[in-house]
Amino acid sequence: MVSTTSRSVIQLLDEHLVCLNLGGETKEEVIIGLTEMLQGDPRINNFELMRDAVLERERMMSTGVGKGIALPHAKTAAVNGITLAFATTAQPIDFNAVDNVPVRILFLILSAENEKTTHIKLLSRISRMMNDDSIREQLLKAENSREIIKIFKVKEQA
Repeated sequence: MVSTTSRSVIQLLDEHLVCLNLGGETKEEVIIGLTEMLQGDPRINNFELMRDAVLERERMMSTGVGKGIALPHAKTAAVNGITLAFATTAQPIDFNAVDNVPVRILFLILSAENEKTTHIKLLSRISRMMNDDSIREQLLKAENSREIIKIFKVKEQA
């Protein structure tokens, strides 16, 4: 298998994996909504197992990383390679984040067990990118998935 360690957000994300104003009132509801975006995706071997892995990881420790961002993720045999989904929420969601700020921006990161290095690098890349206040503001103001993709493209090419 070809290594994907150099994959960027824009290489993994496309318009059908972006959702603006994702519904839900709890972190479990929004995580389930995020995983639903991957229903039928060819990289998912077992949808139920994938969703369970993400929810179990969240139960172990909150993925609310601060500044209104959550990075739910899992490494699981239910996935081939690595995939990424993005959403903004319709309302702020309590994720028990490290800074207690409710979440509005979510990235779902899924990877096969053999993609640990890529998984960690992608988590790190997203975390660095989301430290930029203006990027977070742009993502929350975006009106469609094309705008979201463009924001990431511009940021990664900078």
